[in-house]
Amino acid sequence: MLNYKKLNLFFALAFAVLVAGCKDKDVQPDVLTATDSTSVTDYKAVNAWLYEVMDDAYFWYKNLPAESSLDPSQTPYDYFEKLVYQRQTVDRFSAVTDDIDALQNEFNGVSRIFGISYSLSYIDDGNSNIAAFLNYVVKGSPAAAAGLKRGDIILKVNGTQLTQANYVSLLSSNETVNVTLGALQDSKIVATNTTYSITKAEVTEDPVAFSTVISKPALGKTVGYLVYTQFVPGNAADASQYDNELRQIFADFKAKGVNELVLDLRLNSGGYISSANTLASLIGKNITASKIFYKEQWNDKYIAYWQKANGANALNYNFQAETNNIGSNLNRVFVLTSNGTASASELVINGLKPYMNVVTIGENTAGKNLFGSLISDDKERWKWGAYVMLGQTANANNESDYGTVDGMTPDYVVEDSKVPYSAFGDENETLLRKALEVMGVPVVAAGRVATAKTVEPFRKLLRDDLQPRKNLMIKDGILKTTNQ
Repeated sequence: MLNYKKLNLFFALAFAVLVAGCKDKDVQPDVLTATDSTSVTDYKAVNAWLYEVMDDAYFWYKNLPAESSLDPSQTPYDYFEKLVYQRQTVDRFSAVTDDIDALQNEFNGVSRIFGISYSLSYIDDGNSNIAAFLNYVVKGSPAAAAGLKRGDIILKVNGTQLTQANYVSLLSSNETVNVTLGALQDSKIVATNTTYSITKAEVTEDPVAFSTVISKPALGKTVGYLVYTQFVPGNAADASQYDNELRQIFADFKAKGVNELVLDLRLNSGGYISSANTLASLIGKNITASKIFYKEQWNDKYIAYWQKANGANALNYNFQAETNNIGSNLNRVFVLTSNGTASASELVINGLKPYMNVVTIGENTAGKNLFGSLISDDKERWKWGAYVMLGQTANANNESDYGTVDGMTPDYVVEDSKVPYSAFGDENETLLRKALEVMGVPVVAAGRVATAKTVEPFRKLLRDDLQPRKNLMIKDGILKTTNQ
């Protein structure tokens, strides 16, 4: 086995190209081509290293083409694609990067961004003009500081109407942009005079976007609602800050007698496995630290290695003891999903199913039951790195049937397509309303007269840097393997 200096284990949606499953009205983005200064000679060395890594740790290493059949002078991007097993249907996630440090930062929730997440849709019959419907504004980001919020509609950037041909360049090429908002008027989206100027900055995202308790005493319902955007335990200053924030939220839920829980993961495509365990351990019913949260299956070489090193149960991972667990008050948990709900989010859903009723509402998830590792060159010869799928996960009942392009099909299929998006926690917000309806909570009159338009978003969970979210499930600690 290879002697890696670092082998940080990740579960991730990394590098899924925006979102799969386009419809005929979808806008196809311009392609941004990565460039690097690596010479052809260096390509050969990088490619030889990539093959060595894949031949050792890749879950499907037995399906690799013979190294002698490959062209080592290709760019590592092209070469790596020859190694990936059934890219369209099986391994949709392994990838290569020429800037491993930048990718590691993004994995840790640190990005240089405006701080907006949005869906796109055509707004005219000619399928020419498009609008960006903000589904989330990152706390502490430049966009939040400027006053942008969930529900806002961006029509123009620097005075130019967004279209299929220009939206990538307008929202990614500029450090500072002036955005013009739109509004719904007589079922049409029209430009307003409201503009905001925002400048990109490095932001460490707090994954706890929103939480509240909705009290319905006449119905005997106390509903906890949490919007959680990525599984990251903490920041550079405090490695457990965000996990502790979760614990504080559930302490509040417990103190207020929450007996129904809505976990909003529609914006969450993964994160650190430790945080996934923290969240699941705060929710699970009748769980203990001796009960299995999930299991791992590696390739045959590594199964033998781990079991030899740590015993027959080496690849079983248990829940953790959490004082503020509210599972004793719950018979079920509602999880709100989208096409971008992936990896760590799916693991939480799957891991809780053996212990309680998990009711999913929204759209099919991404379908990532695989885990992987971001691997750098231990000799530090270059900044190239490989994100390699090492295996797949299953729950305590050995269930792992969602690793397809269709992902998990929700119990209640609800398209999140009514815009402008309502605020988080609004009882009439599309997905939350369905959860409350299933609970038996009647519709409440809106506090203001509101109109909504149903559109067909063609891309989900786009960020202002137009990179797919590389949200992961990251396993803590350093794994060092030895030659044997």
